[in-house]
Amino acid sequence: MVDVIIVGDGPGGLSAALLLAKNDAEVVLFGQDRTAMHAAMLHNYLGVEALPGSDFQKMARSQVQKQGALIRDEQVKSIERSEGQFAVTVKAGDVLHARYVVLSEGKSTNLAKRLGVDFQDNGAIVTDIHGLTSQAGVYAVGRSRRPGRSQAIISAGDGAAVAIDILSRERGEDFCDWDVPE
Repeated sequence: MVDVIIVGDGPGGLSAALLLAKNDAEVVLFGQDRTAMHAAMLHNYLGVEALPGSDFQKMARSQVQKQGALIRDEQVKSIERSEGQFAVTVKAGDVLHARYVVLSEGKSTNLAKRLGVDFQDNGAIVTDIHGLTSQAGVYAVGRSRRPGRSQAIISAGDGAAVAIDILSRERGEDFCDWDVPE
């Protein structure tokens, strides 16, 4: 069993994976690198003057893998809760288990619907400030939280908030990911 399974490899899913893996959580991220970022040009991402979205994706995926998260180029078929954990089945039939699930599905909310999370009238997944949905252990980040108000840096912030919340819950106290220069 892994600590966290993330479905989706846009800025939200990648950001969550990065912070979780950096802080010793075992993370598996499912993403086929088909995110809308490939149609984007970043001119409004803090610290980035201008960057094609495809370049951003390549750098972010590499950074996440260097921190120890496993990225699997597979599609998730289903997620089910069983005995306090989640069983995640991929199209090929493999089943992985995790304590937490982070959904970064973009416009598609099929898995969230099957898990029974609450939605607003506009189709947004209802979450608390940390990205936790109405279902314990299920988080949502990015466009599925804000249909029509999608933005890469906001999605990345969502992923960071989710990671900090999971790490805080696991440690039983507030956690801050703060690095200092050597």
